[in-house]
Amino acid sequence: MARSDPPPAPERLDRAGLVQGLGAYGIWGVLPLFFFALKGVGAGEVVAGRVLWSLGLLAIVILALGRTSAIIAALRNRRAMLLLSASAALISVNWLVYIWAVHHGHVLEGSLGYFLNPLVNVLLGVVLLREKLGRAQTVAVALAGLGVAVLALGAGQGIWISLTLAFSFGFYGLVRKVAPVGALEGLTLETAILSPFGLAYLYWLSTHGGLEFGNETLATTLLVLSGVVTAVPLLLFAGAARRLPYSTLGLLQYLAPTMQFVLAITYFGERVTTAHLICFALIWTGLAIYAADGLLAARRRRVTA
Repeated sequence: MARSDPPPAPERLDRAGLVQGLGAYGIWGVLPLFFFALKGVGAGEVVAGRVLWSLGLLAIVILALGRTSAIIAALRNRRAMLLLSASAALISVNWLVYIWAVHHGHVLEGSLGYFLNPLVNVLLGVVLLREKLGRAQTVAVALAGLGVAVLALGAGQGIWISLTLAFSFGFYGLVRKVAPVGALEGLTLETAILSPFGLAYLYWLSTHGGLEFGNETLATTLLVLSGVVTAVPLLLFAGAARRLPYSTLGLLQYLAPTMQFVLAITYFGERVTTAHLICFALIWTGLAIYAADGLLAARRRRVTA
């Protein structure tokens, strides 16, 4: 009787990739604390500084890694530049709304927006890319929609923040998905596209006496560091995306909004209403179904392979 071959050993999780993923989402999770420290600076100035200082850091990284040829190739690709112009506009709206939300006591709505984002991605895939929903995905999206409806009816003053963040980042991801350019090069060119607008806005502020940069040491230091807290987690995320299975990365993405939610109700002392509780319960249930379905699908693919 022939001896059967032993089952294949389970695939080991890349530790470096896991550390990179936890680092990226961990930094994003505590961003409310960073931007709250800049509460005395207008959201527009924070975004402008974030763009300009990110561009400086990313330019150094591009030169250090020898990726200038990829930047030049993208600049010569008209389709890539049109798509990156659209993604730059979307990410600037996302940043502006999020920073405004933190400054005005809406961290809870901000975390809700990023909880919604994975399910918005599924919805956009169905509507715009003609992807088909599985049964679990349909239930997850329906629960999320019901949760948003409950919040809109019960305590809807900040629901626009959640929906703007979820859909702006969802469309941003969709545009970047089809843009023929790498993650690092794309982010660098996006910040380069936004930089003239940022400079123009800062110049306007300086001529109207509203520029905070240079007036106070802490605010000036944090504005400079905004480039670091923008670029570093994105670079960590890019590294994690190359090393980790998509299902693992999909689960890690809930770390940041969970941390933001905890900060909102503890450090920031934001009030959680009954509508908030019902909304979050429905969305978390939908996310649990969505995540479990993704894990089962990944397991089936491994067994098949």
